[in-house]
Amino acid sequence: MTDLKVTLIRSAAHRLPNQKKIVKALGLGRVNSSAVLPDNAATRGALLKIAHLISVEEINK
Repeated sequence: MTDLKVTLIRSAAHRLPNQKKIVKALGLGRVNSSAVLPDNAATRGALLKIAHLISVEEINK
């Protein structure tokens, strides 16, 4: 099973309200903050909506 390490590389300020909500829901607060999330369809869908703000790495358990 794999997890995804998501890092916020660009600020969510001055973005669409839905994008701000997604960033907050994923547990990303400030630039360079990271969160380890499960690799599933719901997470992938959220990441696609803010792909221009984040970097993603796969982590093997």
